[in-house]
Amino acid sequence: MHEFNYRKNILYCEDIAVPDIVKEHGTPFYLYSLKTVLGHLERIKEAFSELDPLICFSMKSNSNLTLCRALVSSGAGLDIVSGGELYKALKVGCPPERIVYASVGKTVSEIRQAINEEILLFNVESVPELIMIDSAAKKLKRKVDVAIRVNPDVTPETHDYITTGSGEKKFGIDFKTVEEIFDNSNKYSHVSLKGLHVHIGSQITDPSPFSEALVKVLEFIDKSGIEPEWLNIGGGFGIDYGPERAAEAADIAAAIVPLLRDRPYKIILEPGRFIMGNSGILVTKVIYVKTNPSGKKFAIVDAGMNDLLRPSLYRAYHDIVPVSQRDASSDIYDIVGPICESGDYLGLKRELQELIPGECLAVMGAGAYGFTMASNYNSRPKPAEIVVIGGQARVARRAETHRDLIRGEKIILP
Repeated sequence: MHEFNYRKNILYCEDIAVPDIVKEHGTPFYLYSLKTVLGHLERIKEAFSELDPLICFSMKSNSNLTLCRALVSSGAGLDIVSGGELYKALKVGCPPERIVYASVGKTVSEIRQAINEEILLFNVESVPELIMIDSAAKKLKRKVDVAIRVNPDVTPETHDYITTGSGEKKFGIDFKTVEEIFDNSNKYSHVSLKGLHVHIGSQITDPSPFSEALVKVLEFIDKSGIEPEWLNIGGGFGIDYGPERAAEAADIAAAIVPLLRDRPYKIILEPGRFIMGNSGILVTKVIYVKTNPSGKKFAIVDAGMNDLLRPSLYRAYHDIVPVSQRDASSDIYDIVGPICESGDYLGLKRELQELIPGECLAVMGAGAYGFTMASNYNSRPKPAEIVVIGGQARVARRAETHRDLIRGEKIILP
């Protein structure tokens, strides 16, 4: 579900024509539909309503303040992975009791910051981290609630870089060690072991890995005698990317809810991509069309891997469509950016209307892990983020300027 559709051959975001936004703001830019964002949140709420979960949106997928504020105002909490995300979560008014904190590499200062803000739970990824949290809490004379992240050794079908639940990955703790932690809980005088956390990866399109992992965790709970107050079952729900089709929220819930229906735990979900992925697009302009001696055609556009890294990093597929459809013959193009890397592309071998310099393309499904992974590589300013909200296209984050590139930098003379 999303609110990007053609009307008389013009791409619209909700009721706003994308070419009108291009005229006002130039390219490239990210464009989000707030209606889609909130609609996806409601789909998850409805699908899992029987469990009444705390839905903590995963900020790493998209930490735009406007979008996060809208989600928080609609009852969502936030799943954070850094001190910076905690800072932004508080900026958008998220109550600390709706914030959970993951990450395998929390620093002492980040842990202290989160303890002082009285967040709901740390998701603990290792024994050394648990010791550090306990030590920090002791120095602050506080008692801190944590959930232990279990690594269930489940490998879903997704890209290796976003698989997090297999035993070979850096995330979580094996069952044996988790049991030892609970058995020796008295060692951690300033920590309360309140729950378990499991998260097996991202862009998982089939419900079965979720149920497989959850069954393992529930069997472990029953066998070990652990009685968690909270059970955080993570996120990772996939979305449609071009030809790749993902399960609906209702299908995932159908695989999970029966396993938890008679359990006493408070449930946490951590969706990110499912809410944001198809809520945003990247709009870019064709600068040149180039044909090499073999006849291969390149459409060189003004957005590159610094703006949207997923295709270069994961070989990820995003649909690419013209902002304005024309009655023209089609051709096959590699859609490439201006970055000085051969891996700088947005899409390969795409059949599109015959492209001409100056026309714009929309890279679909770019709302998650788009801007949050953007960089200033090749000293390129980051693009604007624009949100359609209340029938208007509003700039939620302005495009960077060249002056922004040197903010905080100085020349030191020998």
